[in-house]
Amino acid sequence: MSIETELQERSASKCELCSATDNLTTYNIPPNSDASADQSLFICGTCKGQIENAESIDVNHWRCLNDSMWTPVPAVQVMAWRMLNRLKSEAWAQDLLDTLYLEDDVQQWAESGATEDDENDADEPTKDSNGTILNAGDTVTLIKDLVVKGANFTAKRGTIVKNISLTDNPEHIEGKVNGTRIVLVSAFLKKA
Repeated sequence: MSIETELQERSASKCELCSATDNLTTYNIPPNSDASADQSLFICGTCKGQIENAESIDVNHWRCLNDSMWTPVPAVQVMAWRMLNRLKSEAWAQDLLDTLYLEDDVQQWAESGATEDDENDADEPTKDSNGTILNAGDTVTLIKDLVVKGANFTAKRGTIVKNISLTDNPEHIEGKVNGTRIVLVSAFLKKA
């Protein structure tokens, strides 16, 4: 049985990432694919084009990962993790990335293909009010009362914000306060 036939059967002749049925092709997952069905995907031209060319990414197209990331197929999980990681500056993508669980070997495979651009998103690190470097997943404490515009509440001094997300701007982070995901200025935070 050919790899393409095997992938067609596995995917029910749909894109394994977005479920499109047109312009489907085999995609070998870099960097060390052995071109087997276990290390390949059956995807549409739209997904393939955006995977291979980061400048052409349509962020809303990748909301499809909300469904496909739950597949039991490791190759699909790897590509879902990589795309969510690439889009982690979007709040919805970071939320999905936070809920995605991968087995250790699948996680290592996903991370092995992270591009240098993904690893060096910001030239300057995000720092708290004391100059301590903040990383995604850290816990911080507010050092000042902050009025949250549009949410009609004030985030009080001493509020703990767990599992923060970094943004493209090194002066901002994202986190949940009172169940609402908001952007916070890093100068008003202290690493807990």
